[in-house]
This record gives sequence, C-alpha cells and structure tokens, in this order.
Amino acid sequence: MGWLKKKSNPLTDRQEALSKQIASLEAEIKRLDSKLNRGGTQPRAQSTGGFPSAPGQSAPTITEARPAPPVSEPVFEDVSQERLHAPKETANPKELYNELGVRKYDFPALMQKTRNLFSGPSSTNPKLVSYLAAGGIRGLQPLRKEKRIARNRFLLFTAILFAVLLGTLWWYLRGR
Repeated sequence: MGWLKKKSNPLTDRQEALSKQIASLEAEIKRLDSKLNRGGTQPRAQSTGGFPSAPGQSAPTITEARPAPPVSEPVFEDVSQERLHAPKETANPKELYNELGVRKYDFPALMQKTRNLFSGPSSTNPKLVSYLAAGGIRGLQPLRKEKRIARNRFLLFTAILFAVLLGTLWWYLRGR
C-alpha cells in the first residue's frame, strides 16, 4: 500500500544521481589515465612541422617523449588594501568638505546607510530563495506554512501562560 511508504525527497534523489554520475566519470578518468600511461612509454613520432618529406629530404625523426616542465611556484600580486576598503565617493572631494576641512552633512548617504543597516544580507542564490518561499520545490514546506505554524504555536503558548497567570491571580485573591 502507498500509505506506509515514505515520500522520497527530490533533493536527495538528485544528489544520489549526481553522485553516481561523478563515480562513473571518475572511473572513466582512471581508465583513460591508465591507457595514457601504457601508451606514454613508447616513443612517439614527432614531425618538424613542415610538409611531408620530398624525395630529396630526410624523413621525420622519432624521439622519446619529453618530460613535462617542472611546476613553478604561483605568482602573487600586490593588492592595495586601501582600494578595497575605501568608500566609493561619487562627488568631488572638495564638495564633500567645507572650508574648515570638516565633512559636510550628507542626508541621502545617511538614509542609504540606514536602509542598508535594516535590510538583511543579500542571498547568493535569489532564485532558490524565491522557490523556497513559494513552495516551488516539491517535498519542502513553503515558508508561509512554517511562519503560520510558528505563529500558531506562539499564540497557543501565550494563551496557556495567560490562563496560568489568571488562575494564579484568582487563587491568590480568593484566599484573601
């Protein structure tokens, strides 16, 4: 019967399928690598890059495979930290400071900073967030339903606490 079966999660099903595909690709890589290693010990024909030999020219020579050049150390570049952390100023610096060298009051920048302070961090995958919020992925509850469950749980515990406090107050006043 279908009642006792556990519903399959589409995300875990996809993960398992991808894991199997990765394993098959790794096996193919190993097979090709071993095939390459077997063929790499034999000498290879290496042409001079010209046309096929004419009757008066010598034939291309067969040479041994050259070893790969040694791996060099990575090259690091100097990065200016000032450029990374400096705020981007769109206006002329002389317009931002008054004659005493004090920064002028910038109301639009203050509003932008305040807005950024109260807005949450941006997600790295907004499409996934919209799918989760709308319930677009089967097997996962939509965010609306989870919020409703949390709200109902809060209201239930608030009602229980109110009833306990009211009962305690009634018991205390009845005893006086």
